[in-house]
Amino acid sequence: MVPILHKAEPDLGSLADTCLGYLAENPDDLLRFMEFAGYDPASLRRSVGSAQLQRGLIDYFASNESILLALCANAAMTPESFMRVWHQLNPAG
Repeated sequence: MVPILHKAEPDLGSLADTCLGYLAENPDDLLRFMEFAGYDPASLRRSVGSAQLQRGLIDYFASNESILLALCANAAMTPESFMRVWHQLNPAG
């Protein structure tokens, strides 16, 4: 019998990097995120890797079903896996 290997749950940093990578490949979505979060290109570059940006990316994707589903499809992850990370950041929901 072949064991079933489960992909490890993403952590906050790797999931935020995946979100940022998705946005970098989709300029219209990147612009919408920047407008929503109040970033200009320079402030976004300065924020890369910060906890504030990581949380903001996770929250943004979690609140937008269409972009969340596109990200998950591109990253071969389930929306449930993504949302488990979001719930760790927002235990009260």
